[in-house]
Amino acid sequence: MRTMMIMCTVLLCQILNAQTPETEKDSVATVKNDSVAIAKSDSLVITKAQLKAAKKAVEKSNALAIDLAVARARIIAKYKADSLAAIEKPKWIQKNKATVDISEVTFVNWNSGGSNSISALLGLNSNLNYKYKDFYWSNRGKIRYGLHKQEEQKLRKTEDIIELDSNVGYRRDSLTNWFFSAQFNFKTQFTNGYKYPDRQRAISKFLAPGYMFVGVGAEYGKDMEKFAFYFSPLTVKTTYVLDRTLANKGAFGVDPAVYDGAGNMLREGRTSRHEVGILVTNYFETGIFENINVSSKTSLYTDYINSFGNVDVDWLVNFDFKVNQFVRASLGSHIKYDDDIKIIIPTGVKDEYVQNGAKIQWKQILGIGVALDF
Repeated sequence: MRTMMIMCTVLLCQILNAQTPETEKDSVATVKNDSVAIAKSDSLVITKAQLKAAKKAVEKSNALAIDLAVARARIIAKYKADSLAAIEKPKWIQKNKATVDISEVTFVNWNSGGSNSISALLGLNSNLNYKYKDFYWSNRGKIRYGLHKQEEQKLRKTEDIIELDSNVGYRRDSLTNWFFSAQFNFKTQFTNGYKYPDRQRAISKFLAPGYMFVGVGAEYGKDMEKFAFYFSPLTVKTTYVLDRTLANKGAFGVDPAVYDGAGNMLREGRTSRHEVGILVTNYFETGIFENINVSSKTSLYTDYINSFGNVDVDWLVNFDFKVNQFVRASLGSHIKYDDDIKIIIPTGVKDEYVQNGAKIQWKQILGIGVALDF
């Protein structure tokens, strides 16, 4: 019995030993399969994590692009708002310019002969402009006075003018460059004018004449400081001759004094004359070369009642040559024609003159000097 139990134990051990290799193979295979599964699982997790990270990066990039677009839009909107506010803000702009032009000629032992002379011309231009939305108000003032001294002659006047301009305009919207406009213009002079060499009889004085234009119409101007065209179908022109002597003579178109056959004055001459007519003005300024500018100002007027179609012309052209910030030269041409201004010509009798018909008046000025903006 004991012997059988030992034999059964030995046989069982052999059976168990015989099955061990297969079991071990199965165990190793199982471990390998589990490792592959784990590896595949880890790779999938990593891939998912990478995709998730890439998605977040894309979303972040899109968010950044959106933020940049929003920021850009806000900057543009703020710039437009600031610009619009700056444009619409009511403001006055003032510009002043003073000029001094001097020319001089001196001769010493000059065999061709000649007379020493010196000329000076003072000028002051001032602009005061107001603009708010579609409304503007521009004001200009100009003063010029010139003197000439030639050897063995007294001082003579070469230039004398006071001029004031005021324009008010309004347009319906910013899409049009046409303005409903009203204009005011006034001109006169400082001192007496003479028909040299006669210094006894003044042919013009302060407010003799004086010209005033007041009218309403339409004005076109994209840039008023560079180009403007004005048309007024209703403009009142008033001519003032406040000097009694000139008024009695009927100077500058006013009604003269009335005398009887014995030379006694029955009625004094009028000191003013009123006309109603059409006024067309144009202003143009541009640069033709570097540091060379040209400006032109034209005024055309005709009266409805007296000689309709007989046009008064006032045309001023000026070339400005800029040497540097302060030194400049200028060449100007001024043409005038007014049927009410009669030309005085001398007679054969000393100190006696008669009035001739109206003629074209022309003045040309060339000077070099100093200009100061302030």
